[in-house]
Amino acid sequence: MNRNEQKEPDHIANHVYVTPMKLVKNMDDMMQWDKSEAYFEYLGFIYAINDSIRGKSNSQGSANASEEINKLVGVLDTINQWIDDIPPVQQPQRFGNIAFRDFYKKLKDQAIPLLQTIFPEYLYRAIPEIMVYLVEGFGNSTRIDYGTGHELSFVMFLCALFKVEYLKPDDQTATACKVFVRYLTLVRRLQVTYRMEPAGSHGVWSLDDYQFVPFIWGSSQFIDNPKFEPTCFLKETVVESYAHEYMFLSCIQYINQVKTGPFPEHSNQLWSISGVSSWSKINGGLIKMYKAEVLSKYPLVQHICFGSLFTLKPTEHTASTRRPRLSGTGPLFPVPVSGSIPSSVGQHSLGFTMPSNNSGPIPAESDEANNQD
Repeated sequence: MNRNEQKEPDHIANHVYVTPMKLVKNMDDMMQWDKSEAYFEYLGFIYAINDSIRGKSNSQGSANASEEINKLVGVLDTINQWIDDIPPVQQPQRFGNIAFRDFYKKLKDQAIPLLQTIFPEYLYRAIPEIMVYLVEGFGNSTRIDYGTGHELSFVMFLCALFKVEYLKPDDQTATACKVFVRYLTLVRRLQVTYRMEPAGSHGVWSLDDYQFVPFIWGSSQFIDNPKFEPTCFLKETVVESYAHEYMFLSCIQYINQVKTGPFPEHSNQLWSISGVSSWSKINGGLIKMYKAEVLSKYPLVQHICFGSLFTLKPTEHTASTRRPRLSGTGPLFPVPVSGSIPSSVGQHSLGFTMPSNNSGPIPAESDEANNQD
């Protein structure tokens, strides 16, 4: 059956889409965020993908990718071509090439027709809501910067595709190993081409100036793989040989390309990770760190857009709650065991600490964090 001739499922036909808006306006709103359907849906999606790619390389996870996955990669390839069409301009300032604003405008203008090329017609009415997460996933055109908040938006875009059933459960592994990996190469090219500033970088105390999620999912790829010890990413030969197959190593390769000086100095947190005894512990600790240092930060959360797919309504979350994509209650991707680290990825914290709000170190195992940067 032709994709555009597919029948619209009843529960999708009855769904009312809305234009997403930024609703976290102050610190009081943060109390709604971490109890909301959106929070648990997003975090549950991080866990679900994390579990689906455990022990799998990019090529293993991309094998037998569906037509929908390949079409998504095609969308990213099209966006990548626009960088060639819109080269950086000559300007006096070192960072923030203003040509990025032209790139971003084209992305915003073309997002609807771009998604129409891959969606069945019955999902066209979902595009004005879903496209917001796609567009926001490539940076800010005013500041010409990119950071974990933009990464978060793209991950929400991917999650939304599951919620509207464009992607199916069997697509989870390839979503990370093929689509997200393609996204990473694209945004890295944007960062270099347009000299984008890191958005809210923690400097040497952060994992990376721009990304966080590929370190989580990338560490899961190494779990139970005896070939790669936690010290492996400190070895240049390993990084160069396997960066194309493992997200974690591709992150290290990129850092090595854009930063100079001793690795322990410019990437202190990552250097500390190499001393942890197992990838399972690293993976569990990174998820806790992500919750504390990204999902609990007001300067980032204030930019999240909420609509019908991701709402600030209190969740009726339980560990086993699962529901049809757009009906019933509870998240599509429930957080396991009421938000704790599932046993499959380890329940231990990282063996290092990091400063928060310049007020001294906090343990990586703590789920509590100050809501200010």
